[in-house]
Amino acid sequence: MAMERELALEFVRVTEAAALAAGRWMGRGQKEAADAAAVDAMRAMLDSVSICGTIVIGEGERDEAPMLYIGEQVGCADAPCVDIAVDPLEGTNLVAKGLPNSIAVLAVAESGQLLHAPDMYMHKIAVGPQAVGCIDIDAPIADNLNAIARATDRHVNDLTVVVLDRPRHADMIRDIRKAGARIKLITDGDVAPAVAAAIADSGVDMLLGIGGAPEGVLAAAALKCLGGEMQARLWPENDEQIARAQAMGISDVNKVLTHDDLVRGNDVIFAATGITDGDLLRGVRYQGAVARTHSLVMRSKTGTVRFIEAIHRIDLKPMLKDLLARQE
Repeated sequence: MAMERELALEFVRVTEAAALAAGRWMGRGQKEAADAAAVDAMRAMLDSVSICGTIVIGEGERDEAPMLYIGEQVGCADAPCVDIAVDPLEGTNLVAKGLPNSIAVLAVAESGQLLHAPDMYMHKIAVGPQAVGCIDIDAPIADNLNAIARATDRHVNDLTVVVLDRPRHADMIRDIRKAGARIKLITDGDVAPAVAAAIADSGVDMLLGIGGAPEGVLAAAALKCLGGEMQARLWPENDEQIARAQAMGISDVNKVLTHDDLVRGNDVIFAATGITDGDLLRGVRYQGAVARTHSLVMRSKTGTVRFIEAIHRIDLKPMLKDLLARQE
């Protein structure tokens, strides 16, 4: 059974709830508490949505995560049956330190359409609609940048590439700078920058580098909705991870995966709400008994992209009680 368009707004309510809960922990240095708050809030709200949902990318296996574990059933209806990829708090360190670009995010597709990505690294390259068909994950970085510049009628030195600031990217960063492009180094969280690469005037032209595979599926869902392009390849670190990927149905770990491999079909919903301010979304604002959120929701089937600003009434007593309890 196909997803109904009304579900898109229901899923925004889910990411809003996670963002509102996690935002209270911004800058407090307690990333585990922030993540737990987001997970609890997202789980409770998912159970109010009229779906028969299965978490295929979540907080971990059942013995590792009490809620939103892989294989967990969510929703309050018998249909439609959907697969869900979630990251209730993308960028736990960002929230703990009060840094930009932390979001609450999920992607939803009909059953069997989301890649069950193993929890390992993935090499990714992502661009927006203007540069579709111009990238090749195996090509030299300079070639990709030159192709993007030609497609967007700009010079390479006009382009901005987002890269995770990690030692493994030292050669990549050197090559980008040698080619003449600008670089924005980020400490954590590569879903928001991947999405931003496909949003006009975001200031991001390409995401490049090695990050989490589950986050790659979330980013691919967004790029599918936006008409962008993503290529990826798993980056296992040992034989155990290779075996795990094969057990999850990925027979060739060296295969180049497109966003159509990561997210199959043509009916996917992507929703995200800002927790801290970023290039894509503003963070949660608390103003006494109300809070303001800024969200993005998209559906590939219709091509609709909505930015949603919402004002929420807040019952401060239970929220403050929970905050104090977690601090103890």
